[in-house]
Amino acid sequence: MSIEPALTQPLPFRRVRTEPLWRELVGEQLRELRRERGETLRAVVKRAGVSAQYLSEIERGIKEPSSEILAALAAALGTSLLELTSAVASRLEAPAASRGGTVRLAA
Repeated sequence: MSIEPALTQPLPFRRVRTEPLWRELVGEQLRELRRERGETLRAVVKRAGVSAQYLSEIERGIKEPSSEILAALAAALGTSLLELTSAVASRLEAPAASRGGTVRLAA
C-alpha cells in the first residue's frame, strides 16, 4: 500500500509580490510625515486618539487602519485624508508603470 498525495487536490500557489501592499505604503507615508514634522509617536497618538503601539504597527505595515483612523492620523499630522491617500497612490503608480502592472504566480 503506497501513500500518494491525492491528484485531485490543487497544488499550493504563492503569490510573487511584484508591488508593495497598500498598508505598507500607508505606514511609510505616515512615518515620513511624522518625522518631517519632528513629531514623536506619543505626540501624534495623543492628538489622533489611538495607541502608540497601534500607530507603530501601522507605520511598520503590520496593521491596516480603517478610513476613520487614517483621517484622524492625517489630521494629527496636519494633512488631509485626500492628501495622504493621494501620496500613497503616487507611490503605487511609479513602480507599476515600470513593471507593466503584471502579477505573476509561482508554484
